[in-house]
Amino acid sequence: MLKKYLEGGQIVGTHGVRGDLRVKPWCDSADFLRRFRTLYLDGGATPVKVLSSRVHKNQLLLRLEGVDSVERADLLRGRVLCFDRADARLPQGRYFMDDLLGLNVYDADTFVYYGTLTEILRTGANDVYQVTSMDHKNYLLPAVAPVVREIDLKKGRMLVRPVKGIFDDED
Repeated sequence: MLKKYLEGGQIVGTHGVRGDLRVKPWCDSADFLRRFRTLYLDGGATPVKVLSSRVHKNQLLLRLEGVDSVERADLLRGRVLCFDRADARLPQGRYFMDDLLGLNVYDADTFVYYGTLTEILRTGANDVYQVTSMDHKNYLLPAVAPVVREIDLKKGRMLVRPVKGIFDDED
């Protein structure tokens, strides 16, 4: 089951004296978070209206309704902001990281089970998926089309065609 509310970033501080918040984005960019007119605190339980937002030094500067002083803004430091999945649009073939974590990873040709996708590493060139096997070994897969053959969120699985040597350990 896909989550209705996804974590978008964390409030890391204040900006100025009027109550603006500095948000460290946990998604592709601060610009992605800037699109939302309503964000949510408490895992989606508390909606907050966005009055204004702008990107500054890879962070999002945000003004929320009811937060009109630096003191009020400081009370929100460390809180996580979520967005409603229904308010977001992703291009075909793109996925939210929250949806990928926990997928079962299988060989696309033999259907051998490799493990569970446990972490996504952002390297710059391409993401790298950490797959943890049943015996708790971690393997790293490049998240590129020749390796990742299919992602099926409804079935909770990812089919991969790994590069030789990734899963067949040569200790």
